[in-house]
Amino acid sequence: MSVPLPHVAQPSSPTEYVLTITCPDRPGLVADVTRYIFECGGNIVESQQFEDRLTTRFFMRVHFVTVSGGLGPDELRTAFAPIGAKHAMTWEMWNARDPFRTLIMVSRLGHCLNDLLFRWSTGSLNIEVPAVVSNHTDLAPLADAYGIPFHHIPVTPDTKQQADRRLRGLVGELGIHLVVLARYMQVLSEDFALSLPDRIINIHHSFLPSFKGAKPYHQAFARGVKLVGATAHFVTPQLDEGPIIEQDVLRVDHRLGPDELVTAGQEIESRVLTRAVRWRTDNRVLLNGDRTVVFS
Repeated sequence: MSVPLPHVAQPSSPTEYVLTITCPDRPGLVADVTRYIFECGGNIVESQQFEDRLTTRFFMRVHFVTVSGGLGPDELRTAFAPIGAKHAMTWEMWNARDPFRTLIMVSRLGHCLNDLLFRWSTGSLNIEVPAVVSNHTDLAPLADAYGIPFHHIPVTPDTKQQADRRLRGLVGELGIHLVVLARYMQVLSEDFALSLPDRIINIHHSFLPSFKGAKPYHQAFARGVKLVGATAHFVTPQLDEGPIIEQDVLRVDHRLGPDELVTAGQEIESRVLTRAVRWRTDNRVLLNGDRTVVFS
């Protein structure tokens, strides 16, 4: 199930675009890209590039503006196609202002959901949120407070396949571009993970040492940890092993009790997930095998 990102109508006023490129590194790449933008009547606002010398792969993100009455998005893509073919590029071009239709999935902890919805409501994230999905009903009032439809999809060993089909149907019906697991405590099916490569983002704690299972922050307190952190990554069929987008850590000490440690951990989880969503929906994250290139 591949959901195309939105196209826009032919522009009658200056329009901003983002072009992202991944390809083998070779001379002339940047020259061809910048010449193309110039010949299409565009003006470069921001350009970032990276050469991975270990793999000889080249990565580039260009943000440019077209002149009033210039080429539309379909014409721009058609004009760029020969350059992409010449350099064996994997490339994509979007209207920079088109929001990603984002499905947020949660279980019972609402800190990440609340942060995302607040930032969406203030316009600081380039997303639309057509629905919140949960395997519990605890956070329905929070979604309702923001006017977001809430879908309860319970998951049990007996209903897991049915839940997966319902979720896949919802993604298609709503035209979802990005799925965010904002502390969703269920494992997605392999088929679902493979259907949206680099389109599903997960967040989880990252302790040193690691604590799994119930109440990880209480386990961490019992061991006297000095660092807590969070990791946001793309979802793959391998549990919690997808390419990492963003991480952060916070130093703690003996003065924090278990509940205070939970609060500190939830705050850092929210920050890390929000940054990952912002960078992905600003088209700043490119896959590099099992790693990412993040033009932050």
